[in-house]
Amino acid sequence: MAKPINYELEKNIEVISQLDGLVGEAVDNILVDPDKCWQPSDFLPDFGDPDIHDQIKLLQKRSEGIPDTILTSLVGNMITEEALPSYQTYFNLLEGINPERSLLSPSGWVRWSKSWTAEENRHGDLLNKYLYMTGRVDMKAVEQTIHRLLANGFDPNTGGDPYQAIVYTSFQERATKISHVNTGKLADIAGDTVLGRICKQIAGDEARHEKAYKSFMSAIFDIDPSGAMVAFEKLMRKQIVMPAVMMGEGGTNPSLFTQFSAVTQKVGIYTGWDYARIIEHLVSLWKIEGITGLNDVAAKAQDYLANLSDRYMRLADRMKAPDEVKLAWLK
Repeated sequence: MAKPINYELEKNIEVISQLDGLVGEAVDNILVDPDKCWQPSDFLPDFGDPDIHDQIKLLQKRSEGIPDTILTSLVGNMITEEALPSYQTYFNLLEGINPERSLLSPSGWVRWSKSWTAEENRHGDLLNKYLYMTGRVDMKAVEQTIHRLLANGFDPNTGGDPYQAIVYTSFQERATKISHVNTGKLADIAGDTVLGRICKQIAGDEARHEKAYKSFMSAIFDIDPSGAMVAFEKLMRKQIVMPAVMMGEGGTNPSLFTQFSAVTQKVGIYTGWDYARIIEHLVSLWKIEGITGLNDVAAKAQDYLANLSDRYMRLADRMKAPDEVKLAWLK
C-alpha cells in the first residue's frame, strides 16, 4: 500500500528549500572561520610551558571556591554539549534539510549543519578539559554519562518537521545561552574569573547561533505564516524536550537528568521563569499577536501562543525550589 502523502510536510519542505540561500549567507556572515575564532587552548594551561604545574595548581586553587551545586550544574551543561554528534545527526535527518543525504553537499543547509557543529564542538572540549584539571570531578562517572547519552540518542519530538525543528533550535540556543551566562556569573562570584570568561565566551557562540535560527524562522513566518504558526503551537503543546533528558536512561540512576534540573532550578542557572521568558521573547520577536490572514487552524494556534508565556510564568511562580538536591559526578 502506498504511503499517504503528507501535503503539509511537503509544503514545509518546499519552503525550507527556498531558504537555502539565506542559510548559506548565515554560514558566511554569522559563523566564524576556524583561524579567527577562539579555541579551547586559549583558556587552558599550556603543557609546553615550563611552569605548567604551577598553572594547573592555580587553576585548581581558583576552582576550590566553586560550590558543589554550581559545579554539578556545570558538569551537566558540559555533558549536554558533548552529545553533539546526536544533534548533528538529528538535524541532517530532518525532511528537506539534506535531500542528497550527503555531508559533502554544497547546499546552505548542509554547510550550516557542519559549520554550526564545528563551532559547538569547542564547547564540550573546553569544559571537559577544564573540569578534568580542577581535580574535583569524578571523570569516570562523567564519561559514562556522556557514553550513555550518546548511546540513548536524541529525539526532540518534532516528527521530522523542519518548521518545528527551527522553532526548537531557536528556543534551545537561547536556553543554553542563558544557562552559560548565569553559570559564568556564579563562577565570578565564587572567585574563578577564568571559568567565568569561559562560560561567557560559550554563551556568545550560543547567542550568534540563536540569532541565526530565529532569522530562519522569521523567514518561514514571512513565506508561510499559517504553517509557521501551527508548527510553533504544535511544538509548544508538547513542551520543549531538553537535549540531555536521556542521560540517565539505562543506567543505575535513571533520575539523573531530574536531579541535574533540580540543581539548575535551585541555584538559578536555568529555571521555570527562564522557560516562560523564552516563550515571551519568541512570541514578541516573531510578532505572533499581530500576524493577519491566517487560516482557522492557525488563528486558534495564535490565540494559544499569545497567552502561553503568562501561563508558564504563573506555573513558575508556584514552583518551589527543592530544599535539598542530590549532587552527581563529584568526588
